[in-house]
Amino acid sequence: MSARRTVRLLDTSLRDGNQSLWGAAGLTTGMVEAVGPHLEAAGLDALDFTSSTHLSVGVRWHREDPWERISRMAAVTPGTPLSLITTGMRFMSWDRSPVSVMRMSMRALAEAGLRRLQIAEPMNDTAATLAVAALAKEEGIEQVVAAVTFTVSPVHDDSLYAAAAKVLAADPLIDRVYLKDPGGLLTPERTAQLIPELRAAVGDGVLELHSHCTTGLAPLVYVVAAQHGVDVLHTALGALANGTSQPDALRLVDNLAAVGIDTDVDTAALRRAAAVVDRIAQVQDLPPGRPTELDLAYQQHQIPGGMMGTLRRQLAERGQADLLPHVLEEVGQVREALGWPIMVTPYSQFIGTQAVLNVLAAQHGEDRWSRMPDEVLRYLLGHFGTPPGPVDPDVAQRAADLPRTRELDRPQAEPTVAELRSTVARQLGRDDVPDREVLLRTVLPADQLDVMAAAGPAPAWQPDRQPVTSGLDFVRAASELPHWRSLDITLGHERISLRRGAPGGGQAR
Repeated sequence: MSARRTVRLLDTSLRDGNQSLWGAAGLTTGMVEAVGPHLEAAGLDALDFTSSTHLSVGVRWHREDPWERISRMAAVTPGTPLSLITTGMRFMSWDRSPVSVMRMSMRALAEAGLRRLQIAEPMNDTAATLAVAALAKEEGIEQVVAAVTFTVSPVHDDSLYAAAAKVLAADPLIDRVYLKDPGGLLTPERTAQLIPELRAAVGDGVLELHSHCTTGLAPLVYVVAAQHGVDVLHTALGALANGTSQPDALRLVDNLAAVGIDTDVDTAALRRAAAVVDRIAQVQDLPPGRPTELDLAYQQHQIPGGMMGTLRRQLAERGQADLLPHVLEEVGQVREALGWPIMVTPYSQFIGTQAVLNVLAAQHGEDRWSRMPDEVLRYLLGHFGTPPGPVDPDVAQRAADLPRTRELDRPQAEPTVAELRSTVARQLGRDDVPDREVLLRTVLPADQLDVMAAAGPAPAWQPDRQPVTSGLDFVRAASELPHWRSLDITLGHERISLRRGAPGGGQAR
């Protein structure tokens, strides 16, 4: 009898689950800290913990210090590497970040306790991936995991993915390679074909898989991938699994066992972690992920799950929810016109925005492509790399004729670390600004950071606080929360949300 295979599990609940299902804003520092000890006890390979987008949302919505969130989580998960995902040279911005900003961000992340970096370069540009990997290793990141980003298009095939995997696996800067399927587009048949090619390209190195349940196929895809040589599978838990998130870890453990594959995790600890996640969803009134019925429409428009929710909401707010089918159709046409970029951040946002603009223009009798946002113009200028396929000549010419395109094409000198420090020191009128604050004030609005600083340390999560039943109780309860960031008040059918502002200038919404 041959020995049974063992596959490791990585948890994505706190980053991708939160992003896919709760708009990246559902979890506070106290909440992730409450889940952490159970994830640590589970014996997971790593935690897909955060991204620069998550960190900036934490500042904006929860008034929380991003470095505090990482360090507090690292303290309760000392044996499980925390990971941040990046799409390359980008930190808390859609645009390309200067080398100085990337270097400072890698150093700050490592000092806070983050040990692992996942680089998902959306053009599959291996040189760009290796440039980020070099910065990360120089600044103290222990493990760099490079993605081969999957899509379906006329210009993407398995040989392209295998070639990228071979280059990445051969470089000493890269510790692992993973197949990233942001749209949940893998089918069992394509998985059985592609994974052996990647396995051969990676050789003895570790191969991971990250997909989404968007089409309903990911749970089966994961079993097939494990059977064909994947070493680590990215999974989620409880209310943050399924839907447009990752497959549920506990169900996957049982499914893999049924085909003779072990997972080497403490399922009791996973259940405790899932119970905390479910309690967070209940207390915060957040929608749990549900198992997804087969939906192959995603193979056409390929819009990521989180972005689909945003599109629906934005159109509904304009009173034009009926335009969604037209927008989805337009997404495919925009993607083809732009040379088949992969529908992953930031390109999925660019394409979705352009599709909405084109549909609205047609509704008003205007030409499609009559308006192009700066991000699309920068894409066409090559600021994000070379498009994977040919760009529609008419679209390229329309962009080239715009005065704004010429403005964006002017080269700008990148600031050095010393210049960033000097600029922030002048703004604040002091010279003793730590680099972590210099970095945040370089990439985020000052008013958000001032409110964050005034809020103080993030409070621990207290799910069992007694409910408030009277106005006097409310006043007493609020007075016991010196670091409150938001208050949600329901009065009959009315809901009031208060967001804390700077002293003397609170915000209400």
